Amino acid sequence: MSRGPFGVPLTRGTMARPIYVRFETPDDLAEKALQLVQVASETGKVRVGTNEVTKSSERAEAKLVVMAEDVDPVEILVHVPMLCEEKRIPYLYVPKKQRLGQSAGLAKSAASVAIVEAGEGKGLLDELAGAFPTLRK
Repeated sequence: MSRGPFGVPLTRGTMARPIYVRFETPDDLAEKALQLVQVASETGKVRVGTNEVTKSSERAEAKLVVMAEDVDPVEILVHVPMLCEEKRIPYLYVPKKQRLGQSAGLAKSAASVAIVEAGEGKGLLDELAGAFPTLRK
C-alpha cells in the first residue's frame, strides 16, 4: 500500500482515506453493495441519509450499512462505524456518494444507506454480511 504525507495510506487513486473509513472495501464488493441497495430500495426497505441510518442503527433495525467514502465534511459520518460496531451491524464503503444515492433511487447523492429489509436481495445481503468480518483488521 502506498503512503502519502505523514505516512497516511493512499487508496483509490491519490486521495488519503477519510478518518471514518476503517478498511478498504474491494471494488467487487462495493459494486455488490450498490446492487443490493438498488434491489432493496425496489423490493425491500432502506433508510437513506445519515440521520435515518443513525436512527435505524441505534434501534438495531439495520441489517447492513453502506457509506460513501467521498463525504465532506467527514464529521457527518465519523460516528456511524463506531455505532455499527457497538450494535454489531456490518458496514461497507463505496467510493462515490452520487452512485450511492442513485442506487437508492434518488436524484441526489446520499452519504449513507441502511438496509432494513433486503427484499429480493437477501442472498446478496448474506454474502456481503459474511464478507464483513474478513475486511476488518
